[in-house]
Amino acid sequence: MTGVSVLILTKNEEINIERCIQSVSWSDDIVVYDSLSDDRTVELAEKLGARVVKRKFDNWSAHQNWAVANIDFKHPWVYYTDADETCEDQLKEDLGKLAQKGEGYSAFQVRRKDFFMGRWLKRSQLYPTWITRVFRPEKIRYERLVNPVAIVEGETGFLDGHIIHYPFSHGINHWFARHNNYSDMEAQDLIHEVKEKVSFGDFFSRDAAVRRRAMKTMAYKMPGRPLLMFGYLYFIRLGLLDGLPGLRYSIMRSMYEYMIDLKVQEYRFKQKEDKGTTL
Repeated sequence: MTGVSVLILTKNEEINIERCIQSVSWSDDIVVYDSLSDDRTVELAEKLGARVVKRKFDNWSAHQNWAVANIDFKHPWVYYTDADETCEDQLKEDLGKLAQKGEGYSAFQVRRKDFFMGRWLKRSQLYPTWITRVFRPEKIRYERLVNPVAIVEGETGFLDGHIIHYPFSHGINHWFARHNNYSDMEAQDLIHEVKEKVSFGDFFSRDAAVRRRAMKTMAYKMPGRPLLMFGYLYFIRLGLLDGLPGLRYSIMRSMYEYMIDLKVQEYRFKQKEDKGTTL
């Protein structure tokens, strides 16, 4: 397939990189954007024919903004994926039609299927969540330190295919360690975002990123948020139908939200202490 470059973000992904690259082997321009891995990620990527660009990671939006601004992609369209994801056949077909279907668009959103303990978390992972993963690099930029929001200049379309995601490929311990870091950045963003005003129309925006941001800002102002998150995922979204993986994931997700809340409270407590010291 021509006309589509692939951007793969990596950091110590030797366990995933081969599977990911093989799923996008249809592209003749695969770029592995590596955050200074100290395992065999780069070696394996180069062995499979990918070109590697290295940069020290600082935060998500800055890292991704650097990529779209500085990497010289061979094709006008870029499909961005993480190393713990694969491209399913239907999405491959969709990407192959971008030369015709992409006319007049700056980006496309796709859905993702998340797997845990061999099971697709169809309900407890908020499916379908649309994410911007196909774009013209000159038409996109990112905001937020973690879980960045894509800001697209121009029209955004939708593709039928899915990304397949294996967020626990490194194990549960890695998931908690990573989300501990994510919660630091989420807390920093949250402190500023809860001060923002959300318009009623944002909740019904055609842009999924705008809807998520509005819902998140509203949710962060509600008391007992971690318990509400568990109840929402497990009962309202029927995560209970995802079996034991759904229960475990719903609990873990509520724990992550609690980590964010604790860090926000810690930050505010330190602010009060600092003010008291300066008086």
